[in-house]
Amino acid sequence: MIRRLLLALLACGLIGTAAELWLMGHHESAWQAAPFAAMACALGAGGWCALSGSAIAVRVFQLAMALLMLAGVTGTVLHYRANMEFQLEMDASLGGFALLTRVLQAKAPPALAPGNMALLGLVGLVATYRLTPK
Repeated sequence: MIRRLLLALLACGLIGTAAELWLMGHHESAWQAAPFAAMACALGAGGWCALSGSAIAVRVFQLAMALLMLAGVTGTVLHYRANMEFQLEMDASLGGFALLTRVLQAKAPPALAPGNMALLGLVGLVATYRLTPK
């Protein structure tokens, strides 16, 4: 029962995140389309895993969760770098902790928002913890 609830929570999180990104216009370049691809893979693999439960479906799902976590980390790095470049253009004298706080407090793009995808990937992995395939 807990596994199914975690998979449902994962699906809701992925659909909600995809909707938010789409509404924010996060689809203007290939890099911005990457999260949609990762989330689509995760949803497809999750559906297959939930319906089939075979060993290969579980492994593909776990691989999709790793991809989701990688996408989250990559997005965080990209957002951080974009914010850092902007902050340094605004004030080239910034450095150290002052720069870090300015970068992390920036609203567009939110530096830590892609971490949500990494969190969703972890939820998916927890859902398959000690899962015995059918």
